[in-house]
Amino acid sequence: MIHSLKIEPEYFKLIKTNKKKFEVRKNDRNFKVGDILQLNEYDGTDFTYESLYAKVTYILDDENYCLNGMVIMSIELLGGFEWFG
Repeated sequence: MIHSLKIEPEYFKLIKTNKKKFEVRKNDRNFKVGDILQLNEYDGTDFTYESLYAKVTYILDDENYCLNGMVIMSIELLGGFEWFG
């Protein structure tokens, strides 16, 4: 499954440069290992039209470490970035 998600520029750049290899999200989409995240850069007003694709490799959903309904996903960047429209 591919999940199209907004992401702030600060975090987009960290993922793009492989400095951030995880995503923390509300699990309102029933994320699964193997899912693809299409991360679309969004500055709070508009999309920048850059996106990254990352594969979910691990999901932590233990309530001892995650707020209720949240997950921490380990991700692997797939290629670079591309324009979307």
